[in-house]
Amino acid sequence: MKKYLILSVFSLLVASCNTVVEKEIEVSINPTVIGTWNLDNSQTTDIIVGDNKNQQIWLEYIKAHNAKDLDKIASMNHEDWEGYLFDGTVVKGNKNHINFLKGWFEASSPKWKTKWMIANAGVDETGEMTQWLASGDDMKQIDLEGNETLIHLFHDIQFVDGKIKKIYAYSREPEVVSE
Repeated sequence: MKKYLILSVFSLLVASCNTVVEKEIEVSINPTVIGTWNLDNSQTTDIIVGDNKNQQIWLEYIKAHNAKDLDKIASMNHEDWEGYLFDGTVVKGNKNHINFLKGWFEASSPKWKTKWMIANAGVDETGEMTQWLASGDDMKQIDLEGNETLIHLFHDIQFVDGKIKKIYAYSREPEVVSE
């Protein structure tokens, strides 16, 4: 009798170890909507979570700028590169961008530090899905007289085929604290 009791308890233990617990996991095929894009034709489309790989591309791009590596920057730019800069300057074309940077790097010593990034995507006016990255960056620069300035930047960057095609840069001066 005792053997049967031990065998029964042992059998229950073995059976309970083999029980598979099924858990229902809900997977959505709909992308997460994080905002709205107002198109030029008075329509709106959803802004969704974008490709997070673009964050690494942007960090490499910033690293190349900090190293003043114009060849690396040129290789990361789309041939139709466009920049709408925080001082109102518009630069179009990869070669023009590199020439612009060459002059800036000679006159100043800018260094960027990325503070945050948000990958996003949306369908544009042509119906094409476009990949973007919003980035908050600080930029310190020292002019030829040795004066240092700090500017807080917001970048909105468009990526095409893993390259940077368009950048919108907006700036804000740091807060002045009075004593």
